[in-house]
Amino acid sequence: MNFTVVPLSLKKANEFVTEHHRHNKKTQTHKFSIGAIYNDELVGVAIVGRTASRYLDNQFTAEVNRVCIKNPAPKNACSFLYGRCWRIWQQMGGKKILTYTLAEESGSSMKGVGWSKVSETKPRPLHNLGWTTRKGRTWHPVNAQLKFRWEQTTN
Repeated sequence: MNFTVVPLSLKKANEFVTEHHRHNKKTQTHKFSIGAIYNDELVGVAIVGRTASRYLDNQFTAEVNRVCIKNPAPKNACSFLYGRCWRIWQQMGGKKILTYTLAEESGSSMKGVGWSKVSETKPRPLHNLGWTTRKGRTWHPVNAQLKFRWEQTTN
């Protein structure tokens, strides 16, 4: 498959996420966003920002906060976006990039571009709303699910 990468504003990427993502909502901020063009059509977006974990947040680590592909997706569209996010982040001086998948998701897109599964997160139950006390944070059902963290780092 021949994809082309294009830069996107956060507004444009969030509009795509709002229309096509199966379980996540739009993001509040980003470092950069990109789109995947296939046959002259925007078929997917990726939004890269600061890490959700303050312990991992530093100048050289970024998180792919959203990857969203139209359904049905062209083969390898997700892998294309993850790979491009890592390459762009490295060009910006980044040393590590990470993302999270739900435990029910295979992670094949990350495996396909050489990312490693490094840990799992504990689900946040509905009664644990302390995380939502900061502006812009709302609790979503996806917060209560087990997730895996995937990373790619420079050697």
